[in-house]
Amino acid sequence: MYGDMAGNIIIKREPGLSRLGLYIHIPFCVKKCGYCDFLSAPADEDTIRIYFDALLAEIGSYDGRTEGYYVPTIYIGGGTPSAVSPDYICEVMKAVRRVFRTGINITDDSYDAGDVEITVEANPGTVNGEKLALYKEAGINRISFGLQSVHDHELKLLGRIHTYKQFEENYRLARSLGYGNINIDLISALPGQTINSWEETLRITAGLSPEHISAYSLIIEEGTPFYDIYKGNASEISYGYPDLPDEDTDRAIYAITKDILNEYGYHQYEISNYSRPGYICRHNASYWTGIQYLGMGLGASSLIENTRFNNTASLSEYIGACKEYCKNVKNAPSGQNYHSLPGTDKGMPDINCLLPDLTGIRRNVEHLQVKQQMEEFMFLGLRMTKGISRDAFLKRFNIHADEIYGEVLRKLESGGLILNDGDNIRLTGYGTDISNYVLAEFMLN
Repeated sequence: MYGDMAGNIIIKREPGLSRLGLYIHIPFCVKKCGYCDFLSAPADEDTIRIYFDALLAEIGSYDGRTEGYYVPTIYIGGGTPSAVSPDYICEVMKAVRRVFRTGINITDDSYDAGDVEITVEANPGTVNGEKLALYKEAGINRISFGLQSVHDHELKLLGRIHTYKQFEENYRLARSLGYGNINIDLISALPGQTINSWEETLRITAGLSPEHISAYSLIIEEGTPFYDIYKGNASEISYGYPDLPDEDTDRAIYAITKDILNEYGYHQYEISNYSRPGYICRHNASYWTGIQYLGMGLGASSLIENTRFNNTASLSEYIGACKEYCKNVKNAPSGQNYHSLPGTDKGMPDINCLLPDLTGIRRNVEHLQVKQQMEEFMFLGLRMTKGISRDAFLKRFNIHADEIYGEVLRKLESGGLILNDGDNIRLTGYGTDISNYVLAEFMLN
């Protein structure tokens, strides 16, 4: 380890070192929004404290298991991380830095421990100056504000707890504290939304000059109040709720999004994501480009060495398992290391090494077959506007993409849905409009 002239810590890169994104799930919120189907819910302070004790135990259980990896991105999501005391978030960051090698690769033999993208999601109704200052002190350098709309009546309809004024105050506060990388989440196709009201949301948001804007279209998910209102048999409940935009309005809303954000200097790099130059969300891009990631916390998902695993335990099971792990480690014979497990012949930990023995946590574990890896390479990569590379497909799978997908590619190209240009394959504008259909075409029987 040594320091460069700027004082950055440079750590020599071991052979086989690979990138590993970290996702940390905070499953708490002040209240559940009408459209939300995420694993999140309000909780009392005792439950929150016990959960974070368990989360810290899970993070600690990876100590010594990830020597073959470095971590260039960390994403703290939810739920609403800003709904809990900032002390919990700071403790999580301390634990992560103790256990994982955090930083971004510079050359083949070193990386910069100071250039890691660390994001925390924040609800404008639960964040304040103290939280933002403590986040920054803990090393968090990217804030993702869940604004959704600049119109208070739309926010109220969604069940959001903040107003636009609260958001704007906290956005400017974050700037004054030195945050130079801010994302703003927006949702289109809201009940009663018009093209004009969406344009106002886009222009007011872009006028604030955030580095990144995520613009998602509302999806009515089963199990949510919105599903009961708009797709169920709850006519007595839905009385007074405005209609959803029709399909033509929805398409028009999507079309103007790119044009307006381009006008303000934002580049669309993924179906729902726009950034200023140099500010794509590195963490989310890792999902779409096949970089490995490790999720910790209740309901978190991971993909390591072509194996996907999800924490599926209930809250009580998760907490109990982590408590048991802590007890076992505390009672271990002197000098016994519960973390050092053998790696593979490549010098990188295998999946069993990366799964701590947290007895009681139920996990879905799926070893992806080559066919599944090809499917994900295509339909995740094609979410990016740059598309996918034939050469990259060949290098990864040792077979030409056209040998697997030739018929599908010809069909989609003739339908004007993809551009099939030499090494590059990417969606057209029309293909992006109906991307769910296009991407489903790459499923293999």
